[in-house]
Amino acid sequence: MTAPAHERTSDDLIKAEEPVLAHNYHPLPVVVARAEGTWVEDVEGRRYLDMLAGYSALNFGHRHPALIEAAHRQLDRLTLTSRAFHNDRLAEFAERLAELTGLDMVLPMNTGAEAVESGIKVARKWAYDVKGVAADRATIVVAAENFHGRTTTIVSFSTDETARSGFGPFTPGFRIVPYNDLAALEEAVDETTAAVLLEPIQGEAGVVIPDDGYLAGVRELTRRKGCLFIADEIQSGLGRTGRTLAVEHEDVVPDVLLLGKALGGGIVPVSAVVARREVLGVLRPGEHGSTFGGNPLAAAVGTAVVELLETGEFQRRAADLGQILHSGLAELVGRGVTGFRARGLWAGVDVDPAIGTGREISEALMREGVLVKDTHGSTIRLAPPLTITADELRSALGSLEKVLGSTGR
Repeated sequence: MTAPAHERTSDDLIKAEEPVLAHNYHPLPVVVARAEGTWVEDVEGRRYLDMLAGYSALNFGHRHPALIEAAHRQLDRLTLTSRAFHNDRLAEFAERLAELTGLDMVLPMNTGAEAVESGIKVARKWAYDVKGVAADRATIVVAAENFHGRTTTIVSFSTDETARSGFGPFTPGFRIVPYNDLAALEEAVDETTAAVLLEPIQGEAGVVIPDDGYLAGVRELTRRKGCLFIADEIQSGLGRTGRTLAVEHEDVVPDVLLLGKALGGGIVPVSAVVARREVLGVLRPGEHGSTFGGNPLAAAVGTAVVELLETGEFQRRAADLGQILHSGLAELVGRGVTGFRARGLWAGVDVDPAIGTGREISEALMREGVLVKDTHGSTIRLAPPLTITADELRSALGSLEKVLGSTGR
């Protein structure tokens, strides 16, 4: 007979997963049971500072009071109607999200991958209906080392063989160019190009920040070539980089914006395609859909998220605390850190491989009570909730300094 969760240890629960759960992620060996703000607690009551924030899904921390209140209030009224009917929460959500982003129309979905898939579909439809590309000939230009999701179409244009291998045949219609290379992009775009799809900052690749002027150059090129600029801000958007959107650092407004993760407030999956009216207007009833997309609970939480961002408080916090993060990491360069890239409260930190892999550093930090996640090789990512305090941030940097001074020695 299966024992209740509250009677099992962390080790018991991890071992119990093995025979019944298929593999996808490679999680750290911590079993979270409770959380509040920037802190999580495991089954045994050990506390950890969360420096990952669910890959930006928890930008406002765990169980933010305003978001929890919005969810509770909606749970007592209505949770799901499907888009077969209208609901009384969706219009306000769409209005306020469009206003926040400076665009016109919203297509609500659930996960980030759904938003990307929807953006691809919309771009192709626009290419056929508006641009006049011949049927089934539309192409989309993407960047190497991208991460846009895990569906079969999305991994078709991934350059990560771990994500691709064994999942073909792959979806055609994509051209891959080096990131941060305007000349290569110019060469790849032609009369069949529906859109250029890019992350303003490549998160999974290690928080790779393009050169100043790159995003503005992409915007100019796509306008000149007559194709759409789709910005995937699922990780970088909604306050993470010190602005509402990462593209705002170059005063760029894309044609299509993909949002997710933080839009659900760490409570429910919420994503959205936000675009100019001429683009999203190509969709007609019945051509696209989602049972849960735009449901009342999601719309209520999403509206509360937009309300938090409308004040500008969290963007300012990310910018101000980002200076502490940047300065703290700069002090570690040459002392275990070989380099880093940071914008706002987001950083990719390259650790000297002689000290350890990213996984080993992450496990060592876990033992110090700090949760981060590795990516390629010896790189770790830092993306704490935007609610973190300066003291908590300095404490996490101190733990990193300690680990770098002791690991592998």
